[in-house]
Amino acid sequence: MLRNRVIPIVLLVDYAVVKTIQFTTRRNLGNPVVIANIYENRKVDEIVFLDIDASKQGRGLDVDTINAVVEDCFMPITIGGGLRNCEDIEKALRAGADKVSLNSILLENMEFLKEAVSVFGSQCITVSIDVKKNCNNDYIVYSHAHKDVNWSLTEFLRLVSEYKAGEILLNNVDLDGTMKGYDLQLINLVSSLSSIPVIAAGGASKPSDCADAIKAGASAVAASSIFHFTSITPRICKRAMAEASIPVRL
Repeated sequence: MLRNRVIPIVLLVDYAVVKTIQFTTRRNLGNPVVIANIYENRKVDEIVFLDIDASKQGRGLDVDTINAVVEDCFMPITIGGGLRNCEDIEKALRAGADKVSLNSILLENMEFLKEAVSVFGSQCITVSIDVKKNCNNDYIVYSHAHKDVNWSLTEFLRLVSEYKAGEILLNNVDLDGTMKGYDLQLINLVSSLSSIPVIAAGGASKPSDCADAIKAGASAVAASSIFHFTSITPRICKRAMAEASIPVRL
């Protein structure tokens, strides 16, 4: 039976872990190796590390940080940030990543997704989609690295599905870091428009939110603030999911 996952997200800036609120306000949380070891000891299903300034600053993958993080970690790791070609992806995988997350580069060149999947396989490629609502209350793709993004969410999802990405990491920017609960409407919409598994992110406030996200159509839940700023752990979230009859690995 397929188990639904709970995945911590760790945001990196240089060699520090940060937490954002709606992609703006930042709090420094310390050393990525220490935080990775904490999650390793808690035996999380997997973990995502995202260098949130790499694309905005036009710099590449920080291989040294990846090497330091993965050295003592045995959980599956997804790496994102500054990946612009297949060489970058290969570097991430050689450094110890199991999967990579693509975001900004696809807003410039969606054809790169097709190339990446053909070279490394769907199972290796996660597409990270940041979403906001516009003045018409429609969901649109958002980028903190590019001022002018003209992608509709529907068209973006169509190509992500056509090019056979392995997973979608879906984040509502307006809920990022707010701990107000996931956007269940967005999760349901994306899940209905694509058969690709969805990892829901943005807004988790309590363990039952994770169960609600799965019921809305996600196959996994990702979170950050709830783990950094409360006593709630991934295992507590999984217990709440199990109590809601959602298959998880305890």
